Amino acid sequence: MDGNRTTPDLTAFWRALALLGVLLALVVVLPGHGQAQQGLAPNPAPAQSPTGGAVPGDALGVTSDSDYWRAVRGGVQGNVSIPDKKAGTLIQSEGEAWRSLRNGPLSLYASWALLGTIVVLGLFYALRGRIRIEHGPSDKTITRFKAVERFGHWMLAVSFIILGLTGLNVLYGRYVLKPLIGDGAFGFITQIGKYLHNYLAFAFAAGLVMIFVMWVKHNLPDRTDIKWLLQAGGLFSKKLHPPAKKFNAGQKLIFWSVIIGGVSLCLSGWALLFPFTTHFFAGTFGKINMIFGTDLPTVLSVIQEQQLNQLWHTIMAIFMVCVILAHIYIGSLGMEGAFDAMGSGEVDLNWAKEHHSLWVEEHIDEVHEGKGGGGAPQPAE
Repeated sequence: MDGNRTTPDLTAFWRALALLGVLLALVVVLPGHGQAQQGLAPNPAPAQSPTGGAVPGDALGVTSDSDYWRAVRGGVQGNVSIPDKKAGTLIQSEGEAWRSLRNGPLSLYASWALLGTIVVLGLFYALRGRIRIEHGPSDKTITRFKAVERFGHWMLAVSFIILGLTGLNVLYGRYVLKPLIGDGAFGFITQIGKYLHNYLAFAFAAGLVMIFVMWVKHNLPDRTDIKWLLQAGGLFSKKLHPPAKKFNAGQKLIFWSVIIGGVSLCLSGWALLFPFTTHFFAGTFGKINMIFGTDLPTVLSVIQEQQLNQLWHTIMAIFMVCVILAHIYIGSLGMEGAFDAMGSGEVDLNWAKEHHSLWVEEHIDEVHEGKGGGGAPQPAE
C-alpha cells in the first residue's frame, strides 16, 4: 500500500449514518406528534373553532356539543340493552318542573280549596242552621238501605277517610305535623300511613264497585231532578220539599262525582303503586287529539307518565275530599234524621216523606212501627 494514502475512518462514518437516521426519524415523527398534541389541546386555535355549529374534525358530523347536550338536558329517551328502560333517559329536566308545580301552585291551591269548602259549609250552617224534620219525628220508620248496601257504603267511606288522611299527610305533613311531633314520630306515622294507603286502596276500589252495581239504576237522571235543582232541593227554605225518588238530584251529583272521581283515583293510584308499567296519559292524549284536534304530546317517557300520574292523583284526591266533606256535613250536622239511613237502615217516615216522597209511595209496604215520636234526632247520611 502507498504510505501516503490514509485508512478510512469507519467510526466517523457510522456516526454520520446514525445522525442521519435520527434526523430522518425526527422528520417523520414530529409532524404526527404535533398534530396529536394539537388535537388534545383543551382550547383549539381559532382556525379550528366550530363553524356553523359543527364540531372541529367532524367528530359528531354536523351536530354541535351544545345541541347534543341540550337534547340530553331536555330528557331525550334513548335505547338501552338492559331491562331497566328508565336508564334510557340520562337527564330528566321535567323533574324540576314537576317538583316546583307540586310544592308550589298545586299545594297552595289545594289548601285554598279545602279551606274554602270548610268556610262555605260553616257559613251555610250559620245562615240555614240544621235542617229539621218539619212535621217532627213520627212513630213509624221505613227501610231505607239494606245491610249489604250499608256494608258497601261504609267500606267505601272508611277506606276513603284513611286514604284521604294519609294522602294529606304526604302533601302537607312535613310542614304541619312534623314540627309538632318531631322527626321520629312523623317518620313512623308516615311509614304506617304508606302501608295503609297502599293496601286500603283495594278496599276503596271494591266499595266503589259495590255501590255502583247497587245504586246506578237509582242515580240515572230523570225529570224530577230538574224541579229539585230549580228549587235547590228546598235547602234554603223550611217549607219547600221537592219530590224525589230514592236519590234526589243532589245525591245523584255526589254519586257520579264519587264514581268518576273514584275510578280516576284508582287508575292513577294503580300506576303509582306499580310504577313504570302503564301509559295512561300518552294513550289519553292521543284520543283527545283525535277527538278535539289538539296537539298534546303522545310520546312520553315512563318517568313523565309517573309525574303526570302523581299530579293528577293529587288533584282528583283534593276534589274528592271537598265533595265528601259536603256529603259528611249534610249527613251529620246538617240534617236531622238522615244518619239513620246508613246507621240502622231505618229512617223516620216523616223524614222520608219530606225528602223522598216518590220513593215512599213506591215502598209504603215497608213501613214499620217505630219506638214513638220525640226520640233524640240522629245525624244524617
